Amino acid sequence: MKLLSVEKYLKLIYLSQDSLLHPKVNNTFEIIIMYKYVAEGISQAIGQLRANLLRSILSLMGISIGIFCIITVKSSVDSLEANIRESFDKLGQDVLYLSKMPWNEDPFTNYWKYMRRPNPSFKDYQLIKDKVPSAAYASFATFEGNRIAKSGSNSVEGAFLVGCTEEYTKVFNLECSDGRFFNMAEYNNGVYCCAIGTQVANSLFPTLDPIDRYIIVGGHKLRITGVIKKSGNAIINPLNFDNCILMPFTLMKKISNLNPNSMFSNTSVNIKAAEGVSLDMLKDDIIAVLRGKHRLHPSEGNDFSLNEISILDDLISSFFGILNAVGFIIGGFSILVGMFSVANIMFVSVKERTNIIGIKKALGAPRKVIILEFLIEAIVLCILGGILGLILVFLMVSIINTFIDFEIFLSVKNIVFGLITSALIGILAGLLPAIQASKLDPVEAIRQ
Repeated sequence: MKLLSVEKYLKLIYLSQDSLLHPKVNNTFEIIIMYKYVAEGISQAIGQLRANLLRSILSLMGISIGIFCIITVKSSVDSLEANIRESFDKLGQDVLYLSKMPWNEDPFTNYWKYMRRPNPSFKDYQLIKDKVPSAAYASFATFEGNRIAKSGSNSVEGAFLVGCTEEYTKVFNLECSDGRFFNMAEYNNGVYCCAIGTQVANSLFPTLDPIDRYIIVGGHKLRITGVIKKSGNAIINPLNFDNCILMPFTLMKKISNLNPNSMFSNTSVNIKAAEGVSLDMLKDDIIAVLRGKHRLHPSEGNDFSLNEISILDDLISSFFGILNAVGFIIGGFSILVGMFSVANIMFVSVKERTNIIGIKKALGAPRKVIILEFLIEAIVLCILGGILGLILVFLMVSIINTFIDFEIFLSVKNIVFGLITSALIGILAGLLPAIQASKLDPVEAIRQ
């Protein structure tokens, strides 16, 4: 240690221990001393890197790889979760879904019990629409898949038909990128019209404007009123209308052989809560109306399920919680190796600076000062390793995002988490070497 540095230690320790000084002056010197410890710890950490660059880098690689593994998994999981939640948000946080099966139960656990329930019917929709004032909108829809749509020499296979009431677009906030949806007059009269998805429009009319043109579905000629806005590239897209043909339910009854009593009939009733109405209140109102209509005895359970997005949110949180835990396990082994490597560096550092530690203790530096100094050094080393790991994550995410449509992002939360984890590793790695240094006998340490 330089003589000037020793003199500063002596002066600061002397002044800080002078009980005659004013309390504000004492506090000022305590802050100065603390700043000195932190600055010297950082300086010594950087000195360790410079003096033993290869050894330090190799030791910090464990920290870097561990942080890289953990933050990479967390970023991937967070990006995937955000994508899925955004997809489910399209279903509406203020919408209830009347169906046979509950969403929070394995469908195969009581499959036949739920399949024997009646399908959500058009009469259920009308009853809810007329008798539940807490509902802003109620819609009814029925679905048929694997249909062929034609226009001239062009055709689309695998399109699905959606026959719905006029409120369906309001419940799910559907928009048209071109044209419009069918209106109430067209619905009431069962007019042969439809709105088509982007994929259907691009396949049937690659160079033409599809509005007011005609397509053939099941031998029936339908006029196109609008093109539904593209759904996007979500991994899970519960409302993907890119390959659909959406028409009035009154028309669907004309051109399709609908059997509402079939066990496998695909129908849905969706109810959007009125402004200021909670889903619990809406649910209670619907249950009261439907139980009366279905003539259920008070001792009987409901023969229907009312689902909401919060059920899926809970399932998603549980699933991604498991994925995050897997990421911690994967990165934990690398971090453990890195922690022991940093601890080894710190033990070597204590050995190399034994005489300097003895001088500091001889000048009156307490044990906590020595511990703090080495802990700061270990924390700085680990944070540097963590920063390197985060840089590697950022580079990898940038490269991946150039090759795939699915966006992976490195959030500020994960950056902070990585730095805090690095600091905690530094505390654990530096604690034993710091305690060992603080216990050195001043006389023996100076002799060495």
